[in-house]
Amino acid sequence: MQSNTDSSAISGTISRLQSHVVMREASNPNHVNYRYWQLVQEMAKIMQSIGPPKGSSSPIGRLPTEILAQIFLYCIPEDANWTPVPDLAPMQLTAVCRRWREIAVNMPNLWRRLRLEMGHGDWQQRAFCYNSYLKRSRGRQLSLTLECDNNNWTELRSLLQPYVDQISSLHVGLFSGASSFPLVAADFGGLEELAIYTDSFGPAPALEHIWDSITHLPPNMRSLRLLDVWLEFHVLTRLNPPSWAGLTNLEILVVGLVSLPCLLRLCPNLSSLTMIGVFMVAIETSGQLEHTKLQSLRLSGNLPVNTVLFGLLGLFDDVTLPNLRLVEVSDIGRWAHKEFKALITRSQCPLESLIFGGGVTTTAQQLAEYVTLFPSLKLVLDPTRSLFLE
Repeated sequence: MQSNTDSSAISGTISRLQSHVVMREASNPNHVNYRYWQLVQEMAKIMQSIGPPKGSSSPIGRLPTEILAQIFLYCIPEDANWTPVPDLAPMQLTAVCRRWREIAVNMPNLWRRLRLEMGHGDWQQRAFCYNSYLKRSRGRQLSLTLECDNNNWTELRSLLQPYVDQISSLHVGLFSGASSFPLVAADFGGLEELAIYTDSFGPAPALEHIWDSITHLPPNMRSLRLLDVWLEFHVLTRLNPPSWAGLTNLEILVVGLVSLPCLLRLCPNLSSLTMIGVFMVAIETSGQLEHTKLQSLRLSGNLPVNTVLFGLLGLFDDVTLPNLRLVEVSDIGRWAHKEFKALITRSQCPLESLIFGGGVTTTAQQLAEYVTLFPSLKLVLDPTRSLFLE
């Protein structure tokens, strides 16, 4: 704290923060946080006004803790969880000086998001690091990403056991070395979001275990994203778990016969549905279903533009969606215009956005009809857009 080394380290960190702001502004001016820039500039001015350390006094000692704490928070990425790395925040912040370390270690919000990698290097060493990281969250909600290349589930369960009720967001990546999935979503009492993805499309040994694990979801679960995980629709209809009733967001990849009313009955509180895959419409015999919560519907197939797809024909016949606001479709061939127009007419919905991506065939007359029905409609035609690529 008394050496020029500390002062150089602090000044260097501030310079990196300033450079980071400039880079963010250059790449996307609309996403620069003005308060972040303000705080960094304020810190730099204080440092300049204090000047070099004299005797036992250090410039860092006169910086307000509140400013440091706010800047520490803005050092953390907002769009992803991360693996602990010494030269990146928040680990980097603990190495500048003693006071910075004390502030950072005692800020639980800095330690709420973490990526855990299984199958790389010395697990015991990494587990110790992960556990230290998690302890610093001090009971706050956690967002975790698990990337698994092996089946060392016993060690992972042992590590996570003290924190299962803190975990609100869990992303699980199953790669080639992971042939099982013994984690059960219901074991995570505070879980609100679960995403599962693999390293390739198509069947994988772990998929049966995945479906076994999500039959029962915790009561707070709101978002379920099954990315790169193919689902035969009849498996979902056979599960029919009551715990799915709380879902508000569902993203699935399906194959085979699909019934939209069946899916909406399973999730009566769903506000956003993304359904991707190669599917045909199953005949629905239960009568018309009104689903009042669905606002966003995104559909995608995997077919060339000139294909006449009968899969969407009939998909909209047995549902009424009075709150539908956004529809996006891609890679489904010829658009089921007649059926969709009938849906939005009988639903009397406040449709705001209609997006046609690549692989969809429409006509100018069809598009004009939508604009007539909804004069303020945001109509997007983007042949480069595909849900399969997102």
